[in-house]
Amino acid sequence: MCTTLRVLQHLARSGDMVGVALVPYYRQILPVLNLFKERNVNCGDEIDYSQMRGDNLADIINETLETLEKYGGEDAFINIKYLIPTYESCMMN
Repeated sequence: MCTTLRVLQHLARSGDMVGVALVPYYRQILPVLNLFKERNVNCGDEIDYSQMRGDNLADIINETLETLEKYGGEDAFINIKYLIPTYESCMMN
């Protein structure tokens, strides 16, 4: 799933209007991301090596959502927020 999300990020960044063209497909993509968005590994006081390798699923999902918002045009945030209510905009900061 991590590889698929990286490909989706690359696809959204690849062209001028590609991110905007992905917006109608958010209804198929985002509900799955909503299921895994809050699944961070709770390892207590141990070291989490997935952060070093960049394989932490929750972090990659957040990066993907931010990329989709940045390159998805003006309707991207509204659609993301509708499907993932806990998402906060990265463009407001």
